[in-house]
Amino acid sequence: MIQGLAVQTTTLAGVLLLAPTPHRDERGLFTRTFDAATARAAGLDPAAFVQDSQSRSFRGVVRGLHGRTGGGEAKLVRVAHGAVHDVVVDARPGSPTFGRWEAFRLDDTDFRVLHVPRGCLHGHQTLTDTADVCYRIDAEHDPAEDVAVHHRDPELAIDWPLPVTAISARDDAAGSWRDLAARLSRA
Repeated sequence: MIQGLAVQTTTLAGVLLLAPTPHRDERGLFTRTFDAATARAAGLDPAAFVQDSQSRSFRGVVRGLHGRTGGGEAKLVRVAHGAVHDVVVDARPGSPTFGRWEAFRLDDTDFRVLHVPRGCLHGHQTLTDTADVCYRIDAEHDPAEDVAVHHRDPELAIDWPLPVTAISARDDAAGSWRDLAARLSRA
């Protein structure tokens, strides 16, 4: 542990959880959400992150599964308010965990930060009335590189914990894992 952030590995190659130790007292809490020394110790370049974004969603909403082709992007994902069921799918051909997914609970109690490496798909479902999800991204957005897989893809068979209350038209029209995997494998 460095600077109050423990680094935990996951079952997907390169996916990391950064787990802080929030300081709680009668005023509330204080927690570190990013630390350059911890990032470097985990093999991440802290200076590489060039964009911060935030989404707010309501209970049952699914966002994703999104990714990028080309150079891709890595993300640090955390929840500032509420809780989400966060899913990462390994879409890196040649990776030992290609085609596998793993889910994580990210919330405003533990404040864990999820590192999603380049080449992975990412999505989440909101578990609380509202949730604010913050993203630190290491590449400028290029819409021409956007890819998406439907959240109910039968081959991935992701277990979403709640009924889906809303999803964007773009995400609802997303393609299949089979088609994306074939496309990525040819690239």
